[in-house]
Amino acid sequence: MQILLASAKTMSDDTKLSSKINLSEPMFRLEAEILARDMFQYSVDSIAEMLKCSRMIASLNKLRFMDFFNDVEKTAAIFSYKGQAYKHLKADSMSIDDLKFAQNHLWITSFLYGLLRPFDGILPYRMEGNVELPSAEGKNIFGFWKNRLTDKLIGMIKADDGILLHLATEEYQHLFDWKRLSNEVRIVQPLFYVKSGDKLKIQAVWAKTCRGAMTRFIIENRITNLSDILSFCYEGFHFDSKFGDQNYPHFIKSDI
Repeated sequence: MQILLASAKTMSDDTKLSSKINLSEPMFRLEAEILARDMFQYSVDSIAEMLKCSRMIASLNKLRFMDFFNDVEKTAAIFSYKGQAYKHLKADSMSIDDLKFAQNHLWITSFLYGLLRPFDGILPYRMEGNVELPSAEGKNIFGFWKNRLTDKLIGMIKADDGILLHLATEEYQHLFDWKRLSNEVRIVQPLFYVKSGDKLKIQAVWAKTCRGAMTRFIIENRITNLSDILSFCYEGFHFDSKFGDQNYPHFIKSDI
């Protein structure tokens, strides 16, 4: 079973944790550098418009893109992201054996790097899927990556057991030919709902929380059998067989 987890906008450049592992090179490092080169040639105001962010964040990221071509120490991808899912993944407290298991089973989607393994050494950045750059030849970032990533991910899933556990946010599906992916491998997407009365609602913060926590649960328990994820419980969320199906298991928390 291979796991797909989304990257996060909030990042760290703290390299201390990475010292306990041997960094690997991102599969699409050259493509990431090409996109970074495109980005740092834009003005701060243009970057702010492209990334839909403040001028301060745009200025920071212009400097970050310039660092791609300087001798800057890199951070392992699993320690680099600081969004909600990663707060509950808690990679900084994982054992070396946990991290090695993650390296073989976890993929992190990235608008700049495409696909990352946990040990891949990366630099902090900000990128959005709808950005259009000269190197993308008239396509946006989603289009730039689609053909590049689809074959690679299908190959890695088939080399395992043919199952992808989809714990990334749905926006990242556009990085792949998702229809083809669905036809060639089995995709299982756990869904996390808060139950209020008779209604089920997906709340974004809880969904991201549970995606990170489930990823840690799988890594810590060395889960390779899909049925074993059904025992996942976290912050009141638990599997409820009355809802969903085998490819969309529902984990529900009562809002009381």
